[in-house]
Amino acid sequence: MDLEQRVADLERRLAALEQSAARPVTPPERGGDEELWALRGLKEQWAELGADNGGVLFTGAVRTPAGLRYEWQYGLATDTLLDDDWAAAAESFAALGQPVRLRLLREILGGRCTAAELTELDGTGTTGQIYHHLRQLTAAGWLQTAGRGRYEVPAGRVVPLLVMLTAAGC
Repeated sequence: MDLEQRVADLERRLAALEQSAARPVTPPERGGDEELWALRGLKEQWAELGADNGGVLFTGAVRTPAGLRYEWQYGLATDTLLDDDWAAAAESFAALGQPVRLRLLREILGGRCTAAELTELDGTGTTGQIYHHLRQLTAAGWLQTAGRGRYEVPAGRVVPLLVMLTAAGC
């Protein structure tokens, strides 16, 4: 086993240990109208900005199974969203519309970052097929190369990916 593979295995094991030690953090228990505390704050922000038709905000603070932490938020006014060309999003959605690609993203977030590690997984296809999927995800911006044959989900795409999975009902 080469040094890069051994280091990757150690990183994966360390991430698994850190994850098992972590405790989930949930918002404080709220009752009645307090259940919509985030929505209320969003509506106040849009009102202050004069966005009469409101807007959409997605945000998250996550730690991946590999132990990496991401905090991110993004919002747009409703008018901006409705006026945009939605066809521009088709390539990004298409890249995610394949089960093997979603699995590759999950595995990369979990610490399997090289094509060699990904080809070892059952049910992901041949080496050529995996490279095809990695190219598609990279072209759509869901992956980037991190040097030495490693792939990573760009920091600005981790929370949006999880938001999309949440919206899809995962």
